Order: sequence, then C-alpha cells, then structure tokens
Amino acid sequence: MRIYTKTGDSGETSLYDGKRVKKDDIRVESYGTIDELNSMLGLARNFIDDKEIVEIIYRIQRELFNVAGELATENSEKFKGKVAEEQIKYLEETIDSYLEKMPKMDKFIIPGTNKASASLHVARTICRRAERRILTLKKEEYVSDILIKYVNRLSDTIYALARYLESDLKYVEF
Repeated sequence: MRIYTKTGDSGETSLYDGKRVKKDDIRVESYGTIDELNSMLGLARNFIDDKEIVEIIYRIQRELFNVAGELATENSEKFKGKVAEEQIKYLEETIDSYLEKMPKMDKFIIPGTNKASASLHVARTICRRAERRILTLKKEEYVSDILIKYVNRLSDTIYALARYLESDLKYVEF
C-alpha cells in the first residue's frame, strides 16, 4: 500500500467525509494541531518513568483520535458521543488527583526542570494552540461544545502532570 496518493499535490486534501478542502483550511489546521499534540505526547511518554502517568497519556492519545476525527469531518454525527462528558470528568479527576499530591502554588514556574516535565509543557502549549484553532473554526462552522470543553480541560491536565513531574521548581518573581 502506498501512502502517497498525489491528490494533495495541488494544495488540497480530503476531509474524513471525502470533501476536498485547501490544506490551510482552518478545519485542517485544527485537526492537524491535534495530530501534532498527539505526536508530542508520544514523545513525552518516552521521558516519563511514572507508569500511571504513561497510562494516562496513552488514554489521552487514543481519545485524541476521536477529537481529530470529529474535527476532520463536517458531518460530525458520525463522531457524536465519542468525545463525551465522561472523558471530561476523567480529566478533571486526574487534575484534582495530581494537584492534591503537590504543595499549593501561587506563583508562576519556569517550565521544564527535566525532560519529562519539559516535554509535557511543550505538549500543553500545543494543546492551547489547538484550542485557539478550534475556536477560530467554531466562528465559521459547527464544533461541539463538549469537544471544546475537552480540549480546554486537556491542557489543564497536561499542565498538572507536567507540574507534578517538575524536579526542581524555579519560580518567576515579579
């Protein structure tokens, strides 16, 4: 099986539902940034020794395929319910669990005191960019509120995990 089709040589690509769009379409940018986030989480996993966090990341990576799938089609009925409130609740529980394990913090930290936390902080910033791209898409086309809420909560989850994995906190003094 070849992975190249030559159908994108003119600057267009197919959405999941077969519709052709420009490769720089905001919908393509949205799911492409989710794909970038998924890849960054995969890289981050390789620096993390905590098996529980590795499993959390695997779960998130699997869920991101549904997020990207919903974004990659104009007819989101096919993906309806695949990004659900239960997943948001799981993310919130994960955030709460990891924040409880850390001392309370009221200052900004300089991110990335080790490879594990640094790679998750990069993933967090990619997630925030994905959220911005998705919000731009929502101005033009339908995007479910659940999907937006999921991506927002996901960036908080990634932050909590990154912060938990920091080895030597460096605070920003103003």
